[in-house]
Amino acid sequence: MNVTQAAGRSRRRVLASGVAALASVALLAACGGGGDGEEPTGEDTAGEETGASGDWPDLSGTTLDVVSDWSGAEQANFEEVLAGFEEATGATVQYTSAGNDVATVLGTRVEGGDPPDVALIPQPGLMDQFAADGALIELPEDVLASVQENYSQSWQDLGTVDGTPYGVWFKAANKSTVWYNATVYDTAGASAPETWDDFVSTLQLVSDSGTPGLAVGADVGWPLTDWFENVYLRVAGEDMYNQLADHEIPWTDPTVVDSLTILGELWGNDQLVLSGGAQRTFPESVTAVFGDPPQAGTVYEGDFVAGNIAADTEAVVGTDALFYAFPSIEDSPPSVMGGGNVAIAFTEDEGTMALMRYLASPEAANIWIELGGFTSPNINSDSSLYPDETSQAIAEQLTGAEAFVFDLSDLAPSAFGGTPGQGFWQIMIDFYNDPSDPAGTAQQLEDAAASAYGG
Repeated sequence: MNVTQAAGRSRRRVLASGVAALASVALLAACGGGGDGEEPTGEDTAGEETGASGDWPDLSGTTLDVVSDWSGAEQANFEEVLAGFEEATGATVQYTSAGNDVATVLGTRVEGGDPPDVALIPQPGLMDQFAADGALIELPEDVLASVQENYSQSWQDLGTVDGTPYGVWFKAANKSTVWYNATVYDTAGASAPETWDDFVSTLQLVSDSGTPGLAVGADVGWPLTDWFENVYLRVAGEDMYNQLADHEIPWTDPTVVDSLTILGELWGNDQLVLSGGAQRTFPESVTAVFGDPPQAGTVYEGDFVAGNIAADTEAVVGTDALFYAFPSIEDSPPSVMGGGNVAIAFTEDEGTMALMRYLASPEAANIWIELGGFTSPNINSDSSLYPDETSQAIAEQLTGAEAFVFDLSDLAPSAFGGTPGQGFWQIMIDFYNDPSDPAGTAQQLEDAAASAYGG
């Protein structure tokens, strides 16, 4: 979540036809925030690698400093990506994990005159802040050409600030996946729905078979805000979604009330929803569906659910545990809400810009895709390298999306979008517990947003 209001005032952003998603145990760590295709490697010749993104320079003797939030398995996999760059160029790359304190670490280093060469950050609002402060380096022509070749226009737009390109989106996450117990659905005679009406009917069919249709973890706010963001994207569309994220329209807008009404009708239906959600954690909502015996048939959350399933249950992803896209509402186009990490540069030299160009290449993306636990927004990545059919299918869902928007909570000031016990999180918990007044809840959201955004 954003750590400052300035970081939260990000004005955008919508992506069209993004990319890939993950479904592996390594993603388990990613779910705590809320929470997220690569290309064939070219031939290696005398210190240079030729691929889709061109020849790499000889950077022997150059040392680069890179910072991100990845640790554990994700850090190990990213270091394999960096090793590919080192092999292609002769450079040395030193990686530092800042964990959940990446914004604070970077802010301190930038203010102290000691920024890293490159950082990969999970907050687009933070990129906006550094750009506004004059701390970032604009992408040069060769890096921009690689971005234009390997990313859709909307991903390119997501890497710009006021029309200036600064970012290369390296990692993405799909938070528009609905997971279900295949045995429960088969017993009920249910199949994967495509529309919201069919979704509700499917939950009813499952409930009628003797197993509650849906489990929700509502002891903390972020899963509930993710529910709202998916519904709102499909009710209001991507442009209004981004306006709401920037508080350019009020939370009392009719589209917000309509979205809350849709959610309230679902959450308030005791025939469809497993009781006890207010005390149930998100991991417990997953085990409620995929434990033995299952207590419910369906759970919503992002691609990282696969990690929870593998770590906490005996269910097998792709066999016992399957997913479908978050359903369409009123003929809304295929849409994905999610997150990711964007690479930004703080120094302007050949080595830094070679690394930025490398991160924009399918060669770099493919290394991590094959290792698992990774989703790339690179349209030229090799989806056949995903380690299982589920990961590949989630990736292709993201690739085929006509709209991709960033998690609204991550775009908002943290006082509104990312603080337990207040703002968006707490108001959605209260609404889950009593969904009888959508208009009143919209007013509460507007009051909290106005205070947090300072307007």
